[in-house]
Amino acid sequence: MFVRAVRFTGVTQERIDALKERIAESGGPPEGVNTTGLEVGFDSAQGTAIVLQRFETAADMQEAARILGAMDAGETPGTRAAVDSCEVVLELDG
Repeated sequence: MFVRAVRFTGVTQERIDALKERIAESGGPPEGVNTTGLEVGFDSAQGTAIVLQRFETAADMQEAARILGAMDAGETPGTRAAVDSCEVVLELDG
């Protein structure tokens, strides 16, 4: 499994609400993004968010990065501050 972790700054509750609504209306990720899971963490006190996107293959993750990187900034939770693309080497479930 592979994970793309994106950190955003300048995030507001309104932008998080809009993101959740857009995802609910579309039924999932943008066309061409073959994700196996999505998690969004929001820290309202700091105005930051972390988005974790899971992928079965590195190729799926790279294609998603291309598509998501081309998104209009108004469709993201805030300003993209950092992006890490990783292979999961350890996972613990509680």
